[in-house]
Amino acid sequence: MAAIRKSTLEAVLLAARNTYPDEFIALLSSKGKNKVADEFVLLPAIYGKSFSSIRLDLLPLDKSILGSVHSHPGPNASPSSADKRAFRHMGEMHLILAAPFNLESARAFDANGKEFPLEVLE
Repeated sequence: MAAIRKSTLEAVLLAARNTYPDEFIALLSSKGKNKVADEFVLLPAIYGKSFSSIRLDLLPLDKSILGSVHSHPGPNASPSSADKRAFRHMGEMHLILAAPFNLESARAFDANGKEFPLEVLE
């Protein structure tokens, strides 16, 4: 199971809405030892209509990075084969935010692209 603070999820959903129709991408991290995503990290990235790309060479070398979050401009939140390849290099927890970018449109995946429940904490 993945866990994220509601305020963090709302912030990345807002970023996805503001980046639309391009895809948004960022990293998820945790300030605590509980592995709850409570902040997101922006790195230099390319936001495109059907892709997003982040500079993995600038990935921080610390244990707080849990994974990634990115948006899909359409209603499909399933990971593409490119998404699954990228997941393997960016941590254990990955969120895909699909249009209309609300709390119900977020889905969580592990590093292999297998979906698992997302727990949203106050």
